[in-house]
Amino acid sequence: MSAQAELHLPVMLEEIVALLAPALDAPATEPSGEKDCVLVDCTLGLGGHAHALLRACPQAQLIGMDRDPQALALAAERLAEFADRITLVEAVFDELPQVLARLGRAKVQGILLDLGVSSLQIDDLERGFAYAQDAPLDMRMGRQDLTAAQVLNTYSQAELARILRTYGEERFAERIARRIVSERKREPFSNSGRLVRLVYEAVPAASRKTGGHPAKRTFQALRIEVNSELAALESVLPQAIAALTLHGRIAVLAYHSLEDRLVKQVLGLVARNRAPRDMPVVPAELRPQLRLLTRGAMRPSAAEIARNPRAASARLRAAERIAEMAVAG
Repeated sequence: MSAQAELHLPVMLEEIVALLAPALDAPATEPSGEKDCVLVDCTLGLGGHAHALLRACPQAQLIGMDRDPQALALAAERLAEFADRITLVEAVFDELPQVLARLGRAKVQGILLDLGVSSLQIDDLERGFAYAQDAPLDMRMGRQDLTAAQVLNTYSQAELARILRTYGEERFAERIARRIVSERKREPFSNSGRLVRLVYEAVPAASRKTGGHPAKRTFQALRIEVNSELAALESVLPQAIAALTLHGRIAVLAYHSLEDRLVKQVLGLVARNRAPRDMPVVPAELRPQLRLLTRGAMRPSAAEIARNPRAASARLRAAERIAEMAVAG
């Protein structure tokens, strides 16, 4: 196993195993006649969660997806002992329906989405995810063309402000966008250090004292834009629910309020009875199709945060499919 995989600490590992294992601990008969249980890890990363679930559920098969070919290669090493039970696919998580169709899988028993930036990506300076060190403004999680530098150097002031305000929840989005457009006329942006200094200077001094480093929100916004993260999440959630077999389970780890709010809304909508209160007989399409397994969002323990500070912002939500009907949309 690589040193990176050995050092990787999967977030809320015990909680995720406890939530997903019940759907994977007994063989399930598919329409094809095959008897097995399938877990789809849509964001495989270095394979920490998948490894624990494969060990806890000896009959489970894994479909591991990741947009990062380097992550897939390292995960393959980590999961080598389960080689006959795994299928690894290079794909963005909102390509889930296409991946399942290609593999001949109509339904699966478990789905995991860990929406955080992996340690592999954060720790690789050449990828420019971290604002604490000067690095090229890349921020790509996969093979797409768009980089953070291109966003900074080509988007209009209005577009930049919208991204910072919407994806970074940045109060000073207009001020920062105006400074970016002014500065890029002098010299295009290429490295993170210059952007960090610009954001620090653009944010009023009184606001620098709370909420972490002032550049944190700008870097989050750029990363989300470069990788189309929220659009992909909005697309995959109903697709993932529809792919679950009866009593199948989905677990989602989110790391900022925009992601968690979207997960809460989608799972909550499908878990709700949508019929009018006075309707005597509720049609199947209006009945709840999910049962929420978490009351609100689960949080990591203080002990876990002490071991792994990157877990501090994690929010875990999970649900079980309780109706056969596919989710519309």
